[in-house]
Amino acid sequence: MSDHNKDELLAEAVRLRVEGDPEQARERLLALTAAFPDAADVAYQTAWVHDVLGLESEAVPYYARSLQLPGLTEEERRGALLGLGSTYRVLGRYGQAVETLRRGVSEFPDDGAMRSFLAMALYNVDEHHEAMRILLRVVASTSTDPHVERYRPAIEHYASDLDATM
Repeated sequence: MSDHNKDELLAEAVRLRVEGDPEQARERLLALTAAFPDAADVAYQTAWVHDVLGLESEAVPYYARSLQLPGLTEEERRGALLGLGSTYRVLGRYGQAVETLRRGVSEFPDDGAMRSFLAMALYNVDEHHEAMRILLRVVASTSTDPHVERYRPAIEHYASDLDATM
């Protein structure tokens, strides 16, 4: 099977997942993974479809493989880090979730979703202050709510030190 065929078959499997047929997508992705074990994009999409199906434990090795291999686009790498970190969290592997999501935030510091998932994992390891700090900064920097915008300086101030007074 050629790389051109791989790309076409991968696109078809992604389409199936997106259009609501993740079981069929999974079957195709598992076949692609067997044929192209060193293709980071195939490993990533295989992980993703397992997550969609609630098969988080089965998703982990595919996410890990996708991150170890060369070839992911920036968006795929971002998705793989977020997916792996979130999956670790769902599985109760909180330390690994924090480690993975910190790496994601380090690589993609402006990604509000990555920072939000990191905050959730930090909450799970009783790092409540850091979790709140991160979430407050996400809210302050991304909200278009006029009431949040009005109080943005105060929210940013308290994000730095929740015990501070103005």
